[in-house]
Amino acid sequence: MTYRILFVCLGNICRSPSAEGVLRAMAEARGLGLEIDSAGTGDWHVGEPPYAPMQRAAKARGYDLSGLRARQVSSDDFHHFDLILAMDGANMANLEAIRPAGGKADLALFTDYAPETGATEVPDPYYTRDFDGALDLVERAAEGLLARLAP
Repeated sequence: MTYRILFVCLGNICRSPSAEGVLRAMAEARGLGLEIDSAGTGDWHVGEPPYAPMQRAAKARGYDLSGLRARQVSSDDFHHFDLILAMDGANMANLEAIRPAGGKADLALFTDYAPETGATEVPDPYYTRDFDGALDLVERAAEGLLARLAP
């Protein structure tokens, strides 16, 4: 059985596609068969590629996000995915508000997998302009997640 993970941020152009790309690369390097996707709680960027500065920062670390396109989270996601990871508390609250009855997915903050950082959210580099800092945290949380999934 394939474990399915969905990353969620606001617009699905910085944090969640980065987490998707990072986790996918790390899982493939370990030979893990995970289904990984990302989405946004908002619909402003549906169909758009990840934000260009985010793509450049990720590419510099060996992660190619160019094939990803933004989409909005749907009620079907709560039935399809096993784990939905929010990038911050606001997105977590939005997910909890739209969660349909009977949705099987577990919800958590992505930073729960990097407790040693003390971070409670992945800051949005669209606003902070700290793309490398966001990637640092995404990589730490992805490592923590993989350690729990496949120790």
